[in-house]
Amino acid sequence: MASVVPVKEKKLMDVKLGELPSCILMRGFTPKGIAGPFQRGYYRYYNKYVNVKKGGIAGISMVLAAHAFFNYCRCYKELKHKWLRKYH
Repeated sequence: MASVVPVKEKKLMDVKLGELPSCILMRGFTPKGIAGPFQRGYYRYYNKYVNVKKGGIAGISMVLAAHAFFNYCRCYKELKHKWLRKYH
């Protein structure tokens, strides 16, 4: 038989759709409760891609690519304006 795990201790991906509202309401809405999932995600990413024994540049290059994409999206309006002035 499968062991019964309380909804609060399940990972979000393991929660059934009917249990989702009660799972969300059980989460902490304090600053520490909100920052916790982000911190776990950061450590998970860091340990998977950056802190490895046979490391490459994959983890760091993904961060740099995301940074470049974010900056491009942020400056797109100004770039588009320059392009339109330059070619028309």
